[in-house]
Amino acid sequence: MSRHSLIFAVILAVMANPETQAAESGSKNSIEASSKIRATADLQSDELQLARQWGLQEDELHRYRALMHGPLGTYSPNLDPLSALGIEAQSEAERQRYAELQVEAEAARVEKLLAYQRAYDHAWKARYPGMALINLPPMSSPLIKTTERVAVFVQYDCPNCDHQVKQLNIAGKSFDLYVVGSRNDDKRIRDWAQKVGIRSIKIRDGTITLNHDNGRWLSTGAQGELPAVMREVNGTWLRQ
Repeated sequence: MSRHSLIFAVILAVMANPETQAAESGSKNSIEASSKIRATADLQSDELQLARQWGLQEDELHRYRALMHGPLGTYSPNLDPLSALGIEAQSEAERQRYAELQVEAEAARVEKLLAYQRAYDHAWKARYPGMALINLPPMSSPLIKTTERVAVFVQYDCPNCDHQVKQLNIAGKSFDLYVVGSRNDDKRIRDWAQKVGIRSIKIRDGTITLNHDNGRWLSTGAQGELPAVMREVNGTWLRQ
């Protein structure tokens, strides 16, 4: 028998050996099982990390997932875990706990947003010192270019300002709020927003934005006392 024929015969024998096939099959199954275990472990680790980010336990996050697969998720598909669990709280103590967690989360989020806004303003002034900056949505009409969203300028110790914002808020209007004289104090601006009845959920979903003025009121070129509701029409800021 030639050398090649001998090698071929040995290969056939090995392939025909049930023990060899069983070993190969067992090895393949072991690899698949290990992959599944790793995937499950990674998923559990991601869920645990997400739960910790919201200040929740794993079982609370699982309940949130279940709630979002039910009617709540159908009516409000973009609810965050704290809002969903708070709405569907099973006791007053539970509802209060989620409310406190959400207040802390919102405070941290607003502080980050305002810090970035200040950094953005500084970068803009450094890059374009002669250009006015108003951060509103882009103009939409091809003929009369106007923003649908308004900018509302207010200041502290101004009852008319408080009344104007309350009326816009009650009417369900979307607007960008600029507080003149906020001293770049994040807590000061949050306390004022709470006083006039702006709910955190409206800030969270972008219906209302809270901003330090940082010279924006002067940049519009408008005159008169505050409050001022401004809309941009064809590149010019008009008082409403």
